[in-house]
Amino acid sequence: MNFKYYNQNQLELFPYSFEDLIPGNYPVRVVNSVLDKINIAPLLTVYSKEGNPSYHPVMMLKVMVFAYMNNIYSSRKIEKALRENINFMWLSNMSIVDHNTVNRFRTNRLEAAFKDIFSQVVLLLSEEGLVSLRQVFVDGSKIEAQANRYTFVWANAIKTNKEKMLRQLEELWNYAQSVAREEDKDPEPPEFKEISKEKIQQTVENINAKLKGSDGKTDSDKKAKAKLNYIKNNFEKNLGKYEAQEAILAERNSYSKTDEDATFMRMKDDHMMNGQLKPAYNAQISTENQFIVNYTIHQQTNDINTLESHLDNFEKLYGKKRMNELEELTADAGYGSEENYELLIQKNITPFVKYNTFDKEQNAHYQAKHKSFSKENLSYNAEEDFYVCPMGQKMAKTHESIRKTKTGYPQNLSHYQAKNCDGCPIRSACHSSKGNRSIERNHHLEQYKEKIRQLLNSEEGIKKRRQRSVEVEPVFAHLKHCNGFKRFTLKGLKKVELEFGLHALAHNLRKKVA
Repeated sequence: MNFKYYNQNQLELFPYSFEDLIPGNYPVRVVNSVLDKINIAPLLTVYSKEGNPSYHPVMMLKVMVFAYMNNIYSSRKIEKALRENINFMWLSNMSIVDHNTVNRFRTNRLEAAFKDIFSQVVLLLSEEGLVSLRQVFVDGSKIEAQANRYTFVWANAIKTNKEKMLRQLEELWNYAQSVAREEDKDPEPPEFKEISKEKIQQTVENINAKLKGSDGKTDSDKKAKAKLNYIKNNFEKNLGKYEAQEAILAERNSYSKTDEDATFMRMKDDHMMNGQLKPAYNAQISTENQFIVNYTIHQQTNDINTLESHLDNFEKLYGKKRMNELEELTADAGYGSEENYELLIQKNITPFVKYNTFDKEQNAHYQAKHKSFSKENLSYNAEEDFYVCPMGQKMAKTHESIRKTKTGYPQNLSHYQAKNCDGCPIRSACHSSKGNRSIERNHHLEQYKEKIRQLLNSEEGIKKRRQRSVEVEPVFAHLKHCNGFKRFTLKGLKKVELEFGLHALAHNLRKKVA
């Protein structure tokens, strides 16, 4: 038999070089060349000049980013790759970094400087003509947190428990008042509207004084004193716990005990078509040519309140000059609101952003069924400020009101009502209220919607709407399904933001290689 020579102990005159083993077009070389151009001064500030020399931050950064490019997220697996994978060996110059060092670099050192590094890479992509930073496509997706889905705290549960404590205090006080001696009765009972530690202490003292006057022999007296002892021993402690939980909640409705920054969100249906309520974060991205140019992590469940802070982050990343050069923003109806339209127009950004009923307006079947009766299609007399109902009856303005959104933005609403709907032959199709039909209209928003409608139905608007579905949505699909990024591995808002940033940077470099 004829075989090629094989001898593992054969010495070589010239040792093998990694340069010969790694082709010039490999992704690892792209990572190396791009990150060599990065200014790492912000990263150096977290290192101490004293003590044992640290591994070079550029080497650690290259290893970390290349690991995420290859779907390696575990610090132990990164350590293993540094020992076994020639790409990692070449990047690290044969440095064997243990998993604790890898994890400390990721969680402690990289956090403060990473966004600056990310923006520098995107600006390099801009110099190469891959992105212009003049138009972006925005979308969001909920990503599950590294938290137990069964250890939750709900704001409504806290509110209910505090109300229950108040009721118990009031019931016990009323009982004590009924059994107290005449001279001990309080002619002006206290108000049980809000609960506090002072309120509990004061009420317990009053109840205790009144119950001393009873003989304590009846079952009711014994139960009342037992309940009073329970209140003494538990209410202040429980109230302190509830107040601490409310401080963590801030403006949210829930959080997980194992990751207090995570909010419970309704996730998309699983394979059994069951809606999932899990602790998660709302990840927002801006893309151009499927490169991620901006990312933010939010605790809010919906997208509508995230746009302003998302744009603020864009300005922090690239500066005010780049922000002023941003010309167009395209997003789905989840971002369509009066507040967001006003924000974009003030920043001179053309908003290709749907409002919530835009798609219905494009549906001929829906329009045929609802056109005559929907408030959007009622005839409006702007000069005299009244609407005309489908039967031709005048709907005069009754009053105006101001409604504030969760962010505090004031919406000016006008209210109109028909004079008499009794006996109207189309009343059942027109409205279902018991009295005369009334509507509320936000004229400022309607003006925005008219502009947006014309914009989205223009040739450019139709192009943007089509492009959005193949521009930003595939990026999330790639991150989740191709890279297996369906759940964060780190905990806490800042660390989660860093983790998503690593995924975003790895995605951009992977896209550049492709």
